[in-house]
Amino acid sequence: LMAVICNTCGLPDDLCACGDLDKDSTHIIIRLETRRFRKKGTMIEGLDPKINNLESVAKSLKKKYACGGTAKNDYVFLQGDHRETIKDTLIQLGFSGETIELH
Repeated sequence: LMAVICNTCGLPDDLCACGDLDKDSTHIIIRLETRRFRKKGTMIEGLDPKINNLESVAKSLKKKYACGGTAKNDYVFLQGDHRETIKDTLIQLGFSGETIELH
């Protein structure tokens, strides 16, 4: 029988602390940012790097939207304006809708 591995932290279920920390404590802010050359991008701030692997969050978002992007210490930046759908996508990734604020 395989141990259940948490998708968020990659630890076996019995060692996983994600449920205790819970993503409800995070407050995610999504806003549109205009970078140079009038390129628009979607800024996702407030992801706690201690409970979220920002690299993997960024990776799944870039894959879903087929766009470039980057993950820094406390934010994920995606190329393009994804405000319409980004909240639903984050909810699918396991974040709580109440904690996501769209600007």
